[in-house]
Amino acid sequence: MIPASSRPSAVEIARRTREREDEPLAAAHAALAEIAARDAELHAWAHVSAADVLSAPEGDALAGPLAGVPLGVKDIIDVAGMPTRCQSPACDDRPVQFDASIVSLLRAAGAVPVGKTVTAEFAFMTPGPTRNPVNPEHTPGGSSSGSAAAVAAGMVPIALGTQTGGSMIRPAAYCGVVGFKPTHGAIGRLGAKVLCESLDVIGWYGTNVADVAAVGDVLLPKPSARPGAPRELASLRIAFLPGHPAHEIEAGADAVLNRAKAALARQGASVQTIGDFAIASELLAAHDVIMHYEFSRSMLPVASGHARLLSPRLMEAVKTGLAMPAGLYLEMKSLQAAQRTQYDVIFGDADFVLTSSAIGPAPQGLASTGPSAFNKGWSVLGWPCIHLPSAHDDSGLPLGVQLVGRPGSDAALIDFASVVHTCIDERADSVPR
Repeated sequence: MIPASSRPSAVEIARRTREREDEPLAAAHAALAEIAARDAELHAWAHVSAADVLSAPEGDALAGPLAGVPLGVKDIIDVAGMPTRCQSPACDDRPVQFDASIVSLLRAAGAVPVGKTVTAEFAFMTPGPTRNPVNPEHTPGGSSSGSAAAVAAGMVPIALGTQTGGSMIRPAAYCGVVGFKPTHGAIGRLGAKVLCESLDVIGWYGTNVADVAAVGDVLLPKPSARPGAPRELASLRIAFLPGHPAHEIEAGADAVLNRAKAALARQGASVQTIGDFAIASELLAAHDVIMHYEFSRSMLPVASGHARLLSPRLMEAVKTGLAMPAGLYLEMKSLQAAQRTQYDVIFGDADFVLTSSAIGPAPQGLASTGPSAFNKGWSVLGWPCIHLPSAHDDSGLPLGVQLVGRPGSDAALIDFASVVHTCIDERADSVPR
């Protein structure tokens, strides 16, 4: 496999397109050729556009920050002229009429959607066919499996995913790409299959932080200034969270996390270890209740009429959610609302939290998308998160760290990540030879 890092970045593709060094659809056609050559092994794509129906950026879009950049879109997000199947035979093959709002914004900035990427069934737990491009015997994570794998394999430089529990950050960790989950509510979800109103967010993957930042510049609300986003490591204030109650981190992931902490401290960053994060267990319990309650009601129209086309795992989740008492759901919603405002109480004046993205590297096997214990709490809180790949284990599987920001600090968190990643990225030395 040719690593994604050796292919043109989104930033470079856009520059070459704007300056007329490349034709507007040159990168998109190259992406289609790469998909055709390799996706029979990877299974990252649920639908791929024909070359002759791609829409080239024109006018302002041709001068845009993502001019000519090929884009993958998770198959629960609408793209005009393509079907939205949600990895389920319960959905038909008719193309939708309109782009989701986020796709429309990216298209206006010059991006070229080239296809729909595989998701777990209705973005829940039953995996699709996608394999991890680093090692096809290991899961790519879920539910945004196809998007993370497509970027990791170098098929496209950017792709959209979603997160309810750990569906953006965990695939980024398992596949070794940068993955960003914004603050809940920061990105419009019109045209996406929102199944858990209180949890779902749309995020994106990139081969590097600069590409993730380029997408963020298009999609995120633009503050008039970015105070609190220093460009020097010595000015960073970091809260270090080494683990979560009842969920022990594996040795390899723990070592990478602690090496990142040490590297940042050597550069003068102020790193304060958080010894008590007892609320983590309550957040996991809240996630279970909120997710099942909302998911079951969102899925009820499909489950009522097409139960035989849905997996037993999904149907069991619907049954569980419908049986949950409304009082319990409201109690967990109250907990969520109260805790979402507690960043300063828990982490003080820290610019961000440094923690792990996953318990360990991608597990072997394709029957599960892997545990999301280190992600669900942040989804309940709705705070922005970014995964930074920084190492490999002895077998070559990716490892990295997660930065978590205060709510609404999305642009600043990406700025922080760009500085942090240059300090902690040790992959050139850790890739097995």
